[in-house]
Amino acid sequence: MEQIKLTNKQARHFILLKQGLMDNYKFIGEQGVCDYIKQAGCIQFDPIDVCGKNPEIVLQSRVKGFSKDMLYKLLYTDRKLVDYFDKNMSIFSIEDWKYFSRQRAVYKQNVRSKEQIYAVIDEIKTIIIEKGFVSSKDVNFNKQVDWYWSPTTLSRAVLETLYFQGELIIHHKKGTIKHYSLANRYIPEEILNAHDPNITQEEYLQWGILRRIGAVGILWNKPSDAWLGIGGLKSSSRNIIFEKLFKEGRINKILIEGISEEFYCLSEDKPLIEAVLNNSKFIGRTEFIAPLDNMLWDRKLINKIFNYEYKWEIYTPIIQRKYGYYVLPVLAGDSFIGRIEVINDRKSKQLIVKNFWFENAVDIHNDLYEDIRGCIERFASFNNCKDIVLECKKFVI
Repeated sequence: MEQIKLTNKQARHFILLKQGLMDNYKFIGEQGVCDYIKQAGCIQFDPIDVCGKNPEIVLQSRVKGFSKDMLYKLLYTDRKLVDYFDKNMSIFSIEDWKYFSRQRAVYKQNVRSKEQIYAVIDEIKTIIIEKGFVSSKDVNFNKQVDWYWSPTTLSRAVLETLYFQGELIIHHKKGTIKHYSLANRYIPEEILNAHDPNITQEEYLQWGILRRIGAVGILWNKPSDAWLGIGGLKSSSRNIIFEKLFKEGRINKILIEGISEEFYCLSEDKPLIEAVLNNSKFIGRTEFIAPLDNMLWDRKLINKIFNYEYKWEIYTPIIQRKYGYYVLPVLAGDSFIGRIEVINDRKSKQLIVKNFWFENAVDIHNDLYEDIRGCIERFASFNNCKDIVLECKKFVI
């Protein structure tokens, strides 16, 4: 059991260094993508693509030399990564497949529109075997059935059922269209049939809590979106598990100067804590942060430590939005200094900077402008844009 005292600045430095968002890039190229995802457990997927999809934006801020093709290759060619449910729909290492047998078992026990689906499931499996991979449009069962979000075609319901149960994986995507294939064709047998290391539910919950603390860097024992996807985790069990993990020395307690709440980090991150305690000078970077970034999984915690309030307004009615439809937090050094609204116009290959909002307390100076302009240029390159259009006149490229 260890209790660590940090200043607010040290806490920020620890989180940012853990996330690979401060100092020199520690994640580089394809291996860097795999290394970050392994450290974080998973990155959350969202299909909306205004200026890159969420996982792509997460990685561009951390991985030197990252490109969108790199993630696609690791998912659908190399198969080092897989998309499945962790914190909602996520991307994680294929080596972690074994930890999600509980989720797959739940989907086998609870099947929506079960009678209709099982009436044709074998026929659709045969089609997949013959064709190699299919999308719902390739399977001509267009009868509408009850489904999780809204009524859908029987084709889609069957494919998603098999995917949820782990019999199918996503073979590839064309835009937002998923093409499925049999999991046993692409996941090595020793991974596909490996036993879940977490034998008991308590072991599983412990594993899940440790995974989420590692994903964010610092968490507290409170209700949080960071716990989403850990099946069966309730406040009572969370309290017991935090106490047990602390007593066993698997997590360390962190007290942050000026904040009454207690926080926790992984005990394995003690060397990074020591580095922060012994060094106050790290290289700051300016980065655009994804709306569902791992670091932002607990926005109340970020507000408490970084004094920065962020809401993703994509589902907020237009009249109620304070900023915009798809707005990204802007990190500079150890502070969130504003937010930016950018759009990738694929047709014209232009990155359109629609707006930029500085936080009220930010000291705006020429060096900061230069750093933001450099970040905009990198972001344009990340989106394969040839030109930058400034509808917001704060910056000159």
